[in-house]
Amino acid sequence: MTATARFLAVAAVLTLLATTPPAEAAAPMLVPDLRQAPVGCAGNHRGDPQDCKDWDVCMVTDVNAPNAPCVTSGDIRAVRLRFTSSEENIGDGPLLFYAHRDSTLFSTMSVRQAFQNGVHGPIPDTFRNAQKPSGTSAYYEPAPAHMHWHLLNFERFQLRTLSGSAVVSDRKNGFCLGDRYDVPDKASLQHRVHEDEEPEAKLHQVLIYNMCGHEQPGATDVTEGISVGSGDDYRYTVDFQWLDITGVASGVYDVVNTVNPDRTLTEKNYDNNSSSIAVSVQWPDGAKGAPSRITAPPVVRLLRSCPGSETCSG
Repeated sequence: MTATARFLAVAAVLTLLATTPPAEAAAPMLVPDLRQAPVGCAGNHRGDPQDCKDWDVCMVTDVNAPNAPCVTSGDIRAVRLRFTSSEENIGDGPLLFYAHRDSTLFSTMSVRQAFQNGVHGPIPDTFRNAQKPSGTSAYYEPAPAHMHWHLLNFERFQLRTLSGSAVVSDRKNGFCLGDRYDVPDKASLQHRVHEDEEPEAKLHQVLIYNMCGHEQPGATDVTEGISVGSGDDYRYTVDFQWLDITGVASGVYDVVNTVNPDRTLTEKNYDNNSSSIAVSVQWPDGAKGAPSRITAPPVVRLLRSCPGSETCSG
């Protein structure tokens, strides 16, 4: 081949590369962003979190009951600081989990996290198609107030000292996630769900009514999640929505709620996963701690609320 022929061949290849459109890039996975709502506020609270009333102090006689009735007298065995907690998805795509077990011989299900492929793109609809192991599991909670499948390790509650040391940690063991309310700033979210025929809107209709396999202990597949622009709240009257402050000394503390505490779930931003409130705890008559026989609860005052921060009393 002459030099002229080689030149013409190379020129032809370069011309072809310049005029041939590149292969279409795969649609990016849309990642959720979990936000811990203000502690002690009802879901979709729109006012000053300092005014929230979804918390109280509850004396109980049965320390083994996860939701014992509050009493004002009797053989008081424990004092609980109860509060509502809520988690919201303000990201680009739905927070979505598929739980599965191959047989009812297994007491727990493995959980995989699924992601939407591009704006208005397809959403995996099975455990097999979900893209990522979640690092957590699901189990069936038989308590009468639940009777459904719970996602483990989704949120953590702690009472901390001013130095950040944990004094009390929660006993809550799982969550059933669904679209329970619209977040206050939903209209400003670019990828919020619209009521149309797009895949995310159809998923939203499923998650609104999601009961996580209610009364189905023999289930082998369960779906849980939160759509963009939605939140899931647990009222302070629900089982284990409390921290036991019976042995807590008088003083100032932070109540810290953290979603995705171990960061095992994929999301686009982990900086807003905690919210906190600063509270003052004072036992009656200026006592440093609880008396041997409790007849009155400590006075707990809300000092300030710090949404988006795991410290509040400093």
